Amino acid sequence: MYLYSMKTIAMIPARYAATRFPAKLMQRLGEKTVIRHTYDNTLATGLFDEVVVVTDSPIIFDEITVQGGKAIMSMAQHESGSDRIAEAAANLDVDIIVNVQGDEPFVQKQPLESLLACFADPVVQVASLMQELKDPALVADPNYVKVAVDLRQHALFFSRSVIPFARDKNISIPYYEHIGVYAFRKQALLDFSAWPMTPLEAAEKIECLRYLEHGVPMKMVLTQYMGVEIDTPEDLVKAAALLK
Repeated sequence: MYLYSMKTIAMIPARYAATRFPAKLMQRLGEKTVIRHTYDNTLATGLFDEVVVVTDSPIIFDEITVQGGKAIMSMAQHESGSDRIAEAAANLDVDIIVNVQGDEPFVQKQPLESLLACFADPVVQVASLMQELKDPALVADPNYVKVAVDLRQHALFFSRSVIPFARDKNISIPYYEHIGVYAFRKQALLDFSAWPMTPLEAAEKIECLRYLEHGVPMKMVLTQYMGVEIDTPEDLVKAAALLK
């Protein structure tokens, strides 16, 4: 089958000095650190030829490699996680790269499998995950990135604002949270990294807007609850409760 003839690697960008929650990836979550949960759960899916953490931090590098995992050191300064893994992927023999954010400790097999299935269509260059948001407080929270999609599940726009705005309150409209897990064909990722940061990306601080501003369609895959992304100390508390 076409899809299974392609070499697929999961790459986990892992920056130590996160802006909103420094050192969040090295915080303890149960018996392991956040980054270790993400790495182990991605590996456990069995979907990838290789799973690699790409980091600017010797601390994170050691956290992964001392326990037998694979990690690559990158330059310290990158505009986004995708830029970080593009540096590492440039010289790798790979067809499809899945970017699993380091702060996704509850990553699961089924959503990643659905994401990879998109690439059976040779037209698809980039795909990503989303889940429905039903709590109005989360819809309004700028830490939750929202995505609006067209009728074919392609992204129309990503924003920290509430999109779409329900001017007509009688129309029931779903709200989707963008989950920071991406899949790319290698060349699409290298193209992304070669482009400078775009205006909407810079304003919203949402990296995937760079693709939309360059006219590259992004296929969105609806998935069920993916757990908690660790963006703030409060998220770590939620994640600990979920783990129990």
